[in-house]
Amino acid sequence: MTCKTIAVANQKGGTGKTATTLSLGIALAKLDKRVLLVDTDPQGDLTKSLGWSNPDSLEITVANHIQAVIDGIDLQAREGILSHKEGIDLMPANIDLASMEMGIFMAMSREQILNTWLSCIKDSYDYVLIDCAPTLGILPVNAFVASDSVLIPVSAEFLPASAMTELLKTINRVKRQINPSLDVEGILITLFDTRNNLAREVEQTIRNQYGNAYRVFDSIIPRAVSAAETPAVGVSIFAYDKRGKVATAFTSLADEVVCNG
Repeated sequence: MTCKTIAVANQKGGTGKTATTLSLGIALAKLDKRVLLVDTDPQGDLTKSLGWSNPDSLEITVANHIQAVIDGIDLQAREGILSHKEGIDLMPANIDLASMEMGIFMAMSREQILNTWLSCIKDSYDYVLIDCAPTLGILPVNAFVASDSVLIPVSAEFLPASAMTELLKTINRVKRQINPSLDVEGILITLFDTRNNLAREVEQTIRNQYGNAYRVFDSIIPRAVSAAETPAVGVSIFAYDKRGKVATAFTSLADEVVCNG
């Protein structure tokens, strides 16, 4: 199959964005898909969650590849990719990424930098999932330009309102001006507590407001203690609590993503 690249993005923190990138990636790997996860958040939370607890000690990260594209340096595209025991690959990130925004802004074709690197290795994978920083700055825009679609996790703990509006405007602007093939993969409701009336209200609001224009996944990711504990041990929810409700939900989500093409 042709590689599909999905950016996982929401400029608001606390929506389960990194957990979604990680768990969806592992779920796809369990379906025998070749998966690369790309961490583009300077905090390196995805990198830490997969067991590399000190990302600042890594010699090669996505920052090195971005700098190499800017400088025209010949850096092997696969250099720095880490293999995880659960069957996925990771291009890590660390704090070096935080100081690169000005350099990216000054670069030629600045929105295409991440795509330039990724295009060299996409043929090795069925899916590339990009964990975006919680902003709408130049790094997430680079991710949108490099992607076929954007998956938007939305926490069921608050009404999305203006945050969703601005994110969708940015996606549509990138689609209109730079990447005409970019689509919204879907809106994913996360951190859902069935005992909470607000969670059900948020779900209904999202389906009513956005369901006609965008896909809202049938799969809903529940809140669970086990999911909150997995980053500390460097494994996915499938290794930590494979029979739990969160693992089941991400398995269903992977099926939906695959069926979506």
